[in-house]
Amino acid sequence: MADEIFDVVNERDEVIGQAPRKEVHARGLWHRAVHVLVFNARGEVFLQKRSMKKDIAAGKWDSSSSGHLDTGEDYDACAVREVREEIGLHLTQAPRRLFKIDARKETGWEFCWIYRCESEGPFVLHPDEIETGAWFAPEAVTKWVAEKPGDFASAFVLLWKLYLSAKVNRQI
Repeated sequence: MADEIFDVVNERDEVIGQAPRKEVHARGLWHRAVHVLVFNARGEVFLQKRSMKKDIAAGKWDSSSSGHLDTGEDYDACAVREVREEIGLHLTQAPRRLFKIDARKETGWEFCWIYRCESEGPFVLHPDEIETGAWFAPEAVTKWVAEKPGDFASAFVLLWKLYLSAKVNRQI
């Protein structure tokens, strides 16, 4: 993980250089990531509990799958790669894009595309990435986030609120 090289971007999400993961995170440089929300036929969302080995938000609950773009990779390719690497879900095309979040403190200075796909699982969880995972009713996630936001990665708290808002406003 520490040796990964990320694209560094400007305020318009345009690549302006590259830097090692550790430097990007330490200096708060803008970079890119994806989050994928996986829902089943019952409408439940699969959430992962991040491994304690993670350098950021270790042990926190998060999106079904999330991760940084590799240097030169686009958002869609990253979404497909991340669900395969983290939960063993093999997609033949990119999941549906929901919305984009601009880089800010809550995202760890990442521009993030949020995606949605459907699957029933079962999933094969990558042990270095994920401690455990489970299906949750969206209403239960909403209540849990409201009552105990510290249980979640900060980017997830933000994206869940934006997801609910977009859903209410019928934007997704």
